[in-house]
Amino acid sequence: MREVIVEIEAWKNEGKTVAIATNVKRDGSSLRPLGAKMAMPQGSSGIGAEIAGSVTGGCIEGVVYEEAQAVIKSGQPKLLHYGVTSEESPWEVGLSCGGSLDVFVESMDSPAWREIYPALKNCLATSQLAAVATIISGPGLGKKLMLKADGSTLGDLGDNQLNTEVADWLEGQISLQDTTWKNFIKAGEKVEIFADVFAPVARMIVVGAVHIAIPLVTLAKALGYYTIIIDPRTAFATRERFPHVDELIIDWPSTALEKLQPDEATYIAMLSHDEKLDNPALAVALASPARYVGVLGTRKKIHVRFAALRELGVSDEQLERLRAPIGIHLGAVMPDEIALSILAEMVTARHGLPKTQETHVTVPVPVTS
Repeated sequence: MREVIVEIEAWKNEGKTVAIATNVKRDGSSLRPLGAKMAMPQGSSGIGAEIAGSVTGGCIEGVVYEEAQAVIKSGQPKLLHYGVTSEESPWEVGLSCGGSLDVFVESMDSPAWREIYPALKNCLATSQLAAVATIISGPGLGKKLMLKADGSTLGDLGDNQLNTEVADWLEGQISLQDTTWKNFIKAGEKVEIFADVFAPVARMIVVGAVHIAIPLVTLAKALGYYTIIIDPRTAFATRERFPHVDELIIDWPSTALEKLQPDEATYIAMLSHDEKLDNPALAVALASPARYVGVLGTRKKIHVRFAALRELGVSDEQLERLRAPIGIHLGAVMPDEIALSILAEMVTARHGLPKTQETHVTVPVPVTS
């Protein structure tokens, strides 16, 4: 949604009716993920057509635009299905990448969109986690229910029991930050519902302006992370060493982290290899809802690290979240390789995958006398 909201706002300010197309189901691979959007105002087709975003990168955008114009006129949402073009019917519009894709097209002037859009726009502007369920097939086509991270809801799917079931489902999808679809029963009839999860922009916070952090920032930027380096040592934390980082903070790490307020889309890597810097910052990070927290170190000294963190008030439950030592086991030796292993582990956390066998470490039980 972030990729098209600027254009949507501009068109709305011009008094134009806007349609939005969303990838809602797929079988096999596709060039764009579920939740990818294409927005367009009411207008003429052809070279002068206004479009923001895309659903495939070019395979079906033209026909989706024409369908959207029809949806704007009728006010009725529509579920479109596309597969691979067959040799028998080469003139049909289809996908070149194999598999199939369903695209849901709807007018943003619908009652459902008018009800949730201001709240959704606010969540996007303030980096709040939210999810929106839409009926894409069956009774109540186009109805929506929005769930915010605080548990509050907005909208109505037309059935109280369905609202409750879908809200519970959305809560789980928010936790996973996973956009998907699922079948439900509404008044005895099957309905397909699409859960669109709107996560805040992913932030990667690195504590320690060390050599490994240089390629780590470069790789993270390529994957769309907003990158932040924290280090109180001015000799290390310089723009000459980190020309591409979004923020360079020269401050005590624990203090800086408290100010940054890590959220569910924050990924934290402790790389300073200095316990005076890392451990107080780890205590802050593990008490936050950060999606990923990892620390550089060796397996043989993990019990020492955990003992120090317990003294700082970190609970065993919080310690279970810590990736220590940081990164997926790739046999990495060079800084670039270590950075790759760290970012690979962040990606697994981003998609809700559990710790791998190589990286999972059982929290040592403290020895009591």
